[in-house]
Amino acid sequence: MHYQTLEKWQHSHDFLTGDTNSGEKRTWIVLGFTFMTMIAEIIAGTTFGSMALLADGWHMATHVGAFCITLLTYHYARINAHNPKYTFGTGKVTVLGGFASAIALSVIALITGVESIVRLFDPQEIQFNQAIYVAILGLIVNIVSAFLLQEHDHHNHEHSHHHHDHNLRAAYFHVLADALTSVLAIIALLTARQWGWIWMDAVMGLVATLVIGKWAWGLIADTATILLDGSVNQKTKLKIIDIIESDADNRIVDLHFWNISEHYFSATISIVTHHPQPPEYYKNLLKNISNLSHILIEVNLCDNEECKG
Repeated sequence: MHYQTLEKWQHSHDFLTGDTNSGEKRTWIVLGFTFMTMIAEIIAGTTFGSMALLADGWHMATHVGAFCITLLTYHYARINAHNPKYTFGTGKVTVLGGFASAIALSVIALITGVESIVRLFDPQEIQFNQAIYVAILGLIVNIVSAFLLQEHDHHNHEHSHHHHDHNLRAAYFHVLADALTSVLAIIALLTARQWGWIWMDAVMGLVATLVIGKWAWGLIADTATILLDGSVNQKTKLKIIDIIESDADNRIVDLHFWNISEHYFSATISIVTHHPQPPEYYKNLLKNISNLSHILIEVNLCDNEECKG
C-alpha cells in the first residue's frame, strides 16, 4: 500500500476564495449603518405618509437580511470547508444564501408594488420636509456603504487576480441600486412639495419596485443556474473541447462542466483516442484554464477506424 505517497494524487476541496475576514468586518459595519437607516426610514415613511420613503426603507430591510445571510454563510462555509460530508466543499453555501435573499427581495418588491398602487389611487397626506431629511440621510448612508464595499473590492484586486469576492461585489452594486432608490424618493418628495404632484410619490414607489424586482430576478436566475449545476460558462467549455481535440486524434465523447462554487469549476471528461495517455497528461493540457479546479478524466482506447475524425 502507498500510504506515504497518496498526497501526490490528492487535493483540497476547499473552493472558498481566500481570506474573508476583511470582507466580514466591512459587512458588519455596513450592516450597522443600514439597519439604523432602515428603522429611521420605515418609521418616518409611516409617520410622514411617504410611500417612496417607506419603499426605500423596506428596500434597505432587504439589505439587512442579505448582509445577515452573507455573514452567516461566510461563517458556515468557513467552519465546514473541510467537512467530508460535502463532496465538493462548501463553495455553494454563499450561492444558496444569495438565492434565499433574492426570494425575500422579490416578496418585498411585490408588497411595495401593491402598496404603491393603492397609494396611487388613494393618496395620503405627506409631511414633506421631515420625509426629505430622512431620505437624504438614507442616501448618505448608501454612499458611505458603497465606498466601504468598493474599497474592499479594490483591496482584493491588488492581492489576487483570480479571487475577487463576487459576493461583496454583488452587495456593492446592490447598495448602488439602493442609492438610486433614495434619489427617487427625494425627487418624488421635492416635486410633490413644489408642484403638488402627490402622485409622484406612488409613481417613484413603483419605479423602486421595478428596480428591486429586476435585481431579485437576475440574482434568482444566476444563483439557480449554479445551484442546479448548470453550465454557466460556455466559452470555457468550448475551450476545453478545443484543447483536448487539438491534441493527437483525441475526441471527447462525454463532457460535464459545472460550478462547484461561485468562482471555481469542475469537469468530467470522457476521451476516445488511438494514442491513449495517462489522465495526468490531459489534465496538464488544461492547466492554463483559470479556476478549473476539479477534473476527472476517462480515457478509452479506440481500436477501429470509426474513431477518426
